[in-house]
Amino acid sequence: MITATAAPTPTFTERDVEQFFDASTQNYLSFWDSEGVLHTGYFADGNTTDYHAAADATSRLLGDAAEITASSRVLDVGCGCGNFVFALARRFACECEGLDLSLERVKFAAQKCSELPPAVAKRVSFRHGSATQLPYEDGQFTHVVSQDALFLIPDKPRSHAEMFRVLAPGGRLAISDFLQPTLEISPRARKHVYDRVRWTSGYSLVGYQQALEQVGFRVRLARELSPHLARTYQVLGKVATARAAETANPAARDWMLGFAASCQEIQVAIDQGEFAWGVVVADKP
Repeated sequence: MITATAAPTPTFTERDVEQFFDASTQNYLSFWDSEGVLHTGYFADGNTTDYHAAADATSRLLGDAAEITASSRVLDVGCGCGNFVFALARRFACECEGLDLSLERVKFAAQKCSELPPAVAKRVSFRHGSATQLPYEDGQFTHVVSQDALFLIPDKPRSHAEMFRVLAPGGRLAISDFLQPTLEISPRARKHVYDRVRWTSGYSLVGYQQALEQVGFRVRLARELSPHLARTYQVLGKVATARAAETANPAARDWMLGFAASCQEIQVAIDQGEFAWGVVVADKP
């Protein structure tokens, strides 16, 4: 059983990750999803083809696991374009702040926030910053959440310690994240899954739990949900291929065909046991 992070080959920095997502945000919004939805779907209740419904189901799954209420103060680390923040604020009427390393995504989220009904917008805020140096007071939040973002952080132990610090005693961490089930990553998976998004290395599910426990968390739940990861990229690949055939914009067509090819490569990595997805819920005593 692999319980440690893999040797970083190559090593990407936070700056590399920040620049990649700043540079890619506009193409993603223009060519693919103007709402900026970008996380793994949880395909439940007979749904096998509707990505957006599955993405919403992931948000509900984490919200339920976190046991968020109207009195909660929630921090979303790696919030991207803000959709999970908006979903939590609407569903639970809680206060929710999103933090992301990409300034472009924070700007997009802030603009969307300005278009929300005032009753929702007043409970939501966004900030540009690093998970390894969270700009918050000790114990400021009752909950920390994250969807498919923490895997990109080069200094993962430091980010775990920071999330632990900003949680109040009795607070809860609820995350979904990508996993690296094995230390041995093929050149093919390294190129198409890891290097593609500036991901250096990750944890197995067991390693993830151990890393959180090392900074003081008590793990309540850990589930590998890789069949949903595979279904996500099967669906997205088909959608991208269909959209490429329909668009008259050459740049958009090339982007979609490239994305469809990436989806196929990601499925190979999942089948080979080199890429996985899971959910972890932990408490701060």
